[in-house]
Amino acid sequence: MTYTHESKRPTSAQREAQKAFREADAKVAMSEYERAQKAFHANRERLKAERLAREAAAIGEVAHKRKS
Repeated sequence: MTYTHESKRPTSAQREAQKAFREADAKVAMSEYERAQKAFHANRERLKAERLAREAAAIGEVAHKRKS
């Protein structure tokens, strides 16, 4: 049995289509990544503000107790 394998090279149109799909997929992936990063940073800033408010309230209570 003779095995003959011919590699099929993509045509220029197929290469252009593959390139366009890769670029589109890359844009989608980057936009998802950027969206996740923005959500992460927004959540971190919100939590930081809540923590600072709690700490300020705790310091205020300690100062109030010392005066009394």
